[in-house]
Amino acid sequence: MKIGYRTIKTAIGTPFAIWIAELLSLDNFVSAGILTLLCIQPTRKRSFLSSWYRFGACLLAMVYSFIVFELVGYHPVAIGLLLILFIPTTVKLELTPGIVTSSVILLHLYSSQHITWNLLLNELVLIVVGIGTALLLNLYMPSLDANLMKMQKKIEGNFKIILTEIVIYLREGRQTWTGREITETEDLLNEAEEMVLRDLENHIFRDSHPYYDYVKMRKKQFELLRRMLPLISQMNDLYEQSYRMADLFDDLAEAIHPGNTASIHLQTIRELKQQFEGDDLPKTRQEFETRANLFRLLYEIEQYLVIKKNRAPNFKQKQRVDAP
Repeated sequence: MKIGYRTIKTAIGTPFAIWIAELLSLDNFVSAGILTLLCIQPTRKRSFLSSWYRFGACLLAMVYSFIVFELVGYHPVAIGLLLILFIPTTVKLELTPGIVTSSVILLHLYSSQHITWNLLLNELVLIVVGIGTALLLNLYMPSLDANLMKMQKKIEGNFKIILTEIVIYLREGRQTWTGREITETEDLLNEAEEMVLRDLENHIFRDSHPYYDYVKMRKKQFELLRRMLPLISQMNDLYEQSYRMADLFDDLAEAIHPGNTASIHLQTIRELKQQFEGDDLPKTRQEFETRANLFRLLYEIEQYLVIKKNRAPNFKQKQRVDAP
């Protein structure tokens, strides 16, 4: 069983907030722990937003409680009337996530049967202690760079396997590959995208991420690889053009590492197109269909390389993000 950072922060922050509130001799001090528990979020951005929603909603609940309870009285009907006014207001002010938390404060004020300035101050300090503890804990967020680097290596390794399997089919006309890397790569790319977005939310003042464009690029390339596989499976015979294409895919498979660019391979594709155009016409229907699929395959791999060439130039040089 793996215990995450959020669980650890919750386990530390909740009793700490209760302890602080108890030291301050606050009434309903346990509520400080509830506030902390609700404000611990997986990213800094979500934590700040969650804290704002709850702080704003709690202040609003205190104002509404004072007005409604003092005018209508401390009766269950007053709670219903208050919620009719309070909930639409939080929706209008976009403070909806704070409704549950503010209900705790609301019920504190109702159970007092008389709202005083000391009571309001007590509730305000409870809010500050609970939310403040969560914010302090969420200032630390573990770096995800190491995990992203591992996922990048695995994705590139799977790309190489896929390209190598295409080479085997183009040269030998046999296919024993299970295709496991296809499903695995799709899952890795989706997981990496979620991780990048989470890491981006941990940096409040950063609007870009070095891995964001990388993952987007690989997802587009992966879709092209998936589109190539049906073309490969339709080729029942081997021709001279098949071996030329195999050499190209072999070079691409070996080029999944830093320091390579797409320009060299795009030039190779242009030369292959010229060679294909200069070849003799197909002699049989089977050869015609195979060579047509090879030409379509050439177009797909060209788009694969164009995507790499036109990627956004915001990668860090020290990271392994320069692979074709």
